[in-house]
Amino acid sequence: MSAAAVSVVGWGCALSALVALCLLRWRLDTRMALVAEASHELRGPLSAVRLGLATLIRDAGPESARHAAALELELRRAGMALEDLAAAPSGRRTPDRAGPVDVADLLWEAGDVWGTVAAALGTEIQVSHPAEWWVVRADRLRLAQALGNLVSNAIEHGVAPVQLRARSHRGDTLRLEVVDAGTGLPGHLPPGSRGHIGRRGHGLAVAARVAHGCGGRLTSERCLEGHVMSLELPLLCRGFGDR
Repeated sequence: MSAAAVSVVGWGCALSALVALCLLRWRLDTRMALVAEASHELRGPLSAVRLGLATLIRDAGPESARHAAALELELRRAGMALEDLAAAPSGRRTPDRAGPVDVADLLWEAGDVWGTVAAALGTEIQVSHPAEWWVVRADRLRLAQALGNLVSNAIEHGVAPVQLRARSHRGDTLRLEVVDAGTGLPGHLPPGSRGHIGRRGHGLAVAARVAHGCGGRLTSERCLEGHVMSLELPLLCRGFGDR
């Protein structure tokens, strides 16, 4: 083949690659536009439901208000996921809004929300509310998301009953523990893991990332009751008595 023919073939291949790249970019932009539109349309209903719950919280009794507040937190989690989705095309997530998080309140809310889910699936959640006052520093929605993923996994894949509790660990660390009577993960979760176990484990990956962002880690181990998944987090402060 002559040099001229080789040059023509080369330019033809380059042109074909450029066309394919442009077509791929067009398809990607189209998909991202659809994602952005869907995210925008979901924000409206979520905002409406949150406003309705705010009215219920204001007008309801203490017990009903507590349940409604727990549901409102889950809606805020959904809104955060939408914000993450909208930020995904730029390769980032919504920035964390870290602050003090009362562990007892977090457990109450998780028990309220996931207790209803567990009951619908024929199982139960046992929540141990700590007598001691513990506070960690985290994005409250992110931490609720991480804990919710662990509880959801235990309900779906574990063995009843599912226990939700917190305990001090090594003095300066808190463990948020989700315990079930099953055998645990199908694979090993090595130290420093970001949570993925094979093709599954996206919820664990989220939990691991949240724990890591708080200066902690996600752990998995056997225990007397069966199996425990823990979010180990640095304690911000602790104490006894009224909060």
